[in-house]
Amino acid sequence: MFDTHSHIYLPKFDEDRDAVNQRAVEAGVKGIFMPAIDFDSIPQMEQLSHPDIEFYKMAGIHPCDVKEEVPEDLEERLLGYCTRNDFYGVGETGLDYYWSTELVEQQKESFRIHCKIAKQVGKPIIIHNRESTDDMLDIIEQEQDGSMTGIWHCFNGTVEEGKRAIELGLHFGIGGVFTFKNAGVDKTVAQLPLDKMMLETDAPYLSPAPKRGKRNEPAFMKFTAEKLAEIFGKSLDEIDEITTENAERLFGISQS
Repeated sequence: MFDTHSHIYLPKFDEDRDAVNQRAVEAGVKGIFMPAIDFDSIPQMEQLSHPDIEFYKMAGIHPCDVKEEVPEDLEERLLGYCTRNDFYGVGETGLDYYWSTELVEQQKESFRIHCKIAKQVGKPIIIHNRESTDDMLDIIEQEQDGSMTGIWHCFNGTVEEGKRAIELGLHFGIGGVFTFKNAGVDKTVAQLPLDKMMLETDAPYLSPAPKRGKRNEPAFMKFTAEKLAEIFGKSLDEIDEITTENAERLFGISQS
């Protein structure tokens, strides 16, 4: 299995990261994709290693970390990282209107810069979306030239929004919210194609049921996989295989 969205590099794991990684291995996790929060995330990522886990770095600025002035060198710095062979995606980027709507235009500007870089380097864009779905999809539609691919991280849209996202070249990151009883995400996901889905945790955030409220970690992805298997009437092994192949295809890698 791949955890396609984990902030395992954050200080919340500093005291027991080795144990967290070992539990991930025991749960069947072989690879962890790490979207950045900002450029300070990158040296944190570069310190990580484990003999049984591949760590895949990504570069970007989270919408909640966008400042009043988008840096003039954002595009140059992003391109510098994302052209490297050891970076596998662009993000995390996107829009977040939940915490604040004061910097919406700056968020949009930053998001468009990430889209430009993703097209330029031919790597997937990782999209954070909270209470901003229409604007997020509109920007993807405006920026899409047929070459852009990416993941709608923590997918929680409607069936119609999901279908539109697929038409625009996006895949879905299925994580903890999908397992919440009252969220209704499972009913939507059941009506969308499994070949557009991949597993994620967003660790240390958004732990799936039955671990809700606790610090999330890659090993907990098995609960999401089990729920996905239940929804689609497949075995856990089949879900592991399908979502792993989806991630390999999107990121252009082969699991060793």
